[in-house]
Amino acid sequence: MKNKILFIELICFLLVSVSSHAQTSFNRDSIILAAKELIKETNYCALATVDSAGQPQVRTMSPLPAKDELIIWFGTTRYSRKVKEIMNNPKVSVYFANHESATGYVNITGKAVVIDDRELLQKMKRNYWKSIPNWESIFVLIKIVPETIEVINYKHRLNNDPKTFKAPSVVY
Repeated sequence: MKNKILFIELICFLLVSVSSHAQTSFNRDSIILAAKELIKETNYCALATVDSAGQPQVRTMSPLPAKDELIIWFGTTRYSRKVKEIMNNPKVSVYFANHESATGYVNITGKAVVIDDRELLQKMKRNYWKSIPNWESIFVLIKIVPETIEVINYKHRLNNDPKTFKAPSVVY
């Protein structure tokens, strides 16, 4: 019941925000700043890949801590489906949102690269990986290089276009 109420409140907030704060053009730097802010506040994201049948596949991921650039990094086993899917089709989307606080979202589309570099993997490791037997030899890194970034950030008044609902975006 609580989730249903939160959802209804979110919809009402979105409708009011769209109609009262609508803008049609946004500064590239403000969009990127708003995206970085939301990404830093989000512990988990969704990674979408495409399987060999052309079917999108989405899974929850825990990205490595973000740097100043908007390149997204993940660690995973080299035997995962996502690694196979990226090797066959590097086009991906990464979606960040905290639905509990309803602050907005970031959707990054781009190209993924699987990186098998043990030295880099050691530098980027997460503490909990140590509990995974033989992680150093089975893990690889996934690097997502953005091509487009769409951002809704209510704090920064980055809202959808009221007519098309298109989010403010940056194309690289």
